[in-house]
Amino acid sequence: MASQILRHIKVSAGGLLRRSKTSSAEYVASRARDPKFEKLMEKYKHLLKVFSIQDLILSSNADPPSVSLDFLSRLSQRLHLNRGPAAFLRNYPHIFEIFSHRVNLSPYCTLTPTALRIIREESDAINDSLHLAVTRLVKLLSMSPSRKVPLRAIFKVWREFGLPDNFEDSVIAANSDIFSLQDGIEVNTHFLVLNNSENHSELLVPAVDNWRMVECCKEDCKLDRTNLRFSFKQGFPPGMRLKKTFKAKVKKWQGLPYTGPYEVVGLQQGKHHKNALLRKEKRAVGIMHEFLSLTVEKMIEVEKFSQFRKWFEIEFNVRDLFLDHPGIFYLSTKGKRHTVFLREAYERGCLIEPNPVYAARRKQLDLVLLGHRGFNRDDDDAEGFESEFENG
Repeated sequence: MASQILRHIKVSAGGLLRRSKTSSAEYVASRARDPKFEKLMEKYKHLLKVFSIQDLILSSNADPPSVSLDFLSRLSQRLHLNRGPAAFLRNYPHIFEIFSHRVNLSPYCTLTPTALRIIREESDAINDSLHLAVTRLVKLLSMSPSRKVPLRAIFKVWREFGLPDNFEDSVIAANSDIFSLQDGIEVNTHFLVLNNSENHSELLVPAVDNWRMVECCKEDCKLDRTNLRFSFKQGFPPGMRLKKTFKAKVKKWQGLPYTGPYEVVGLQQGKHHKNALLRKEKRAVGIMHEFLSLTVEKMIEVEKFSQFRKWFEIEFNVRDLFLDHPGIFYLSTKGKRHTVFLREAYERGCLIEPNPVYAARRKQLDLVLLGHRGFNRDDDDAEGFESEFENG
């Protein structure tokens, strides 16, 4: 927990906190594993590759939308297609269809009618919930003391926040009374700015406050009601050893007052003092918790969240901070990426409170898991394309 951090950190000249005894790689490797999240991420890592290829296909101008296997081959390393595009595409015949181009006779791939139907279902769900997307952006910008973040950071998380691919027009420009774009100092850099931030105060209730309210009303509440106003829901990985000293530290940390993600941070006296560091760390945890709560699937790549670290004024290594709180977050390293989940939002690998966008994406995951099962089409032609293409 936070006290463990303090034993392993030192304050650098620039004010950032750094670990001095344990490297981040060693810390990641030593984390307690949760089989349910690992199993989910083992499946999801393939879906992320499918998303990348789908985006390329849908952005093409061809009729029907398609891309050549030669083009995908040049992107194999970036897309993590270790055995090449043809081998990957043929693993998912319910999603991709390989065909011969009618002019140059080269192998191309497109999306199956089933995949297109689910993509349209997701698109419809996103368009039907644009008001929620606006609220998410308002809350995200409100966590930044300057009430602005780089537009490029929003582009990194558009899918996680349930934004349409044309969100610059359908969300930002369509709500010019709420959002505006500001030019940055560097060429071609822009910031998304929240206008009249004082008008949105009624929206700025952290998700954890709703949980606290429910817990407080329970007759069998096991938490100390005195400390509940500063507590977070905890649920540790199965098999993780919880020593008495660790439990005591968690209890003490739970009762530690902190400034919420939407509250203004006042001037801090002795900001490098142990207690001030603990409060600053807990505020960072509150921001991370709220950020994950705003995402459609309650998960995010650590690298994507790191794009906002400076703008949320988080002075900690966010990956290590996620690991420091295994009762709140779970970090997986599957798929050559670090992905963090909000533990309380999941049960048995599924969202406890699903939404239409999430439901559509789970259907795509189901297609990935189907593989070749239930696919009766004769794919000799596709097999021929693969051998021809792989042999150059």
